[in-house]
Amino acid sequence: MTFRSKIDRPFLTLYGTASLLIAVSCFWPFFFDEDMPLSAAIILISIFVATIAFMLRLILEISYVFRDDHLSVKAGPLRIKISYENVSLVAPTSDILTGMRMLSSRDALEIFYPKSFMGSVKISSAEQQRFVDKLMKRVPRDKFHRSLL
Repeated sequence: MTFRSKIDRPFLTLYGTASLLIAVSCFWPFFFDEDMPLSAAIILISIFVATIAFMLRLILEISYVFRDDHLSVKAGPLRIKISYENVSLVAPTSDILTGMRMLSSRDALEIFYPKSFMGSVKISSAEQQRFVDKLMKRVPRDKFHRSLL
């Protein structure tokens, strides 16, 4: 079963602000350099388009897929496989600025597993209760924070 990531207003604001800053930094030279070479203009526009496309791909292609033996987490080109047997704790979190994040909402879960690059991954399913229920069928209940039970 596949779950999509929840997208909330603060993340849209963050991505909008970042996009605006990228646009200003890429298009700023157009206003001050009247003799800008065509190649420089093409490079700046390409950087802008590629960066915005990458950011959109990261935010729009976040999914969590339950497989037989692992949870597959995908955010754009980034992919993580979390073996159910390696999960040591599942807990709610609102700290979304640190650690490995594959989410787009402050209403998040942190899945701890020892084979992780940073020790855990933070995710935010649009259907969090259904997601937790599916995860509970694959991971022992004693691994879940009491607030999720």
